[in-house]
Amino acid sequence: MKLLLTSGGITNTSISDALVDMLGRPIAGSTALCIPTAQWGFPRDATVPAQGYLDGRAWGGMTSLGWKSLGVLELTALPTIGEEQWVPWVQQADVLLVAGGEATYLCHWLRASGLADRLPSLVDTVWVGVSAGSMVMTPRIGDDFVEWTSAPDDRTLGVVDFSIFPHLDVFAENSLAEAERWAASIDGPAYAIDDQSAITVHDGTVEVVSEGRWAVLTS
Repeated sequence: MKLLLTSGGITNTSISDALVDMLGRPIAGSTALCIPTAQWGFPRDATVPAQGYLDGRAWGGMTSLGWKSLGVLELTALPTIGEEQWVPWVQQADVLLVAGGEATYLCHWLRASGLADRLPSLVDTVWVGVSAGSMVMTPRIGDDFVEWTSAPDDRTLGVVDFSIFPHLDVFAENSLAEAERWAASIDGPAYAIDDQSAITVHDGTVEVVSEGRWAVLTS
């Protein structure tokens, strides 16, 4: 699987070009499934922009880039319909667009739905994560980012060997100093990226694509 791990989505030309390069074809010739599941893991009083994600207003308009086709894959529904129905959808998609929200909740449903077990077989599929949709691929997100009250801890899938601090400088509490404090609690390498930056992972090579600000953090 090819990974495009963003903080804010497809927000600039550099990130868009990286997506096209990973797809190996134009967006207009590519099929996509969007996964909104992470958004349901927030506390009840949290504002979750599900509609903005699905109608293309949020996160760089990643669902409204002119895909050949676009569908919705809701992970919480998958156990009720059977793998014989949803696995072909995933296998036929060129890209999975994975919304932000609560990463431990997303991790839980990736495993419970069976999709996590299928990821290693999707060698040509591009995973485009936004915020929690990117963080779920890391080993840990840190206690600061755990908001799902049923989460056992801060561990996530561990597909990559680094952690991600998203939305650098976007919010007052997401300063570089705060990211460095967070990194001290993470056992392993980490990156802080703003909403104009992304991390690509392909064939074992990790690169940062940015028109903004990012930093490598040491624990």
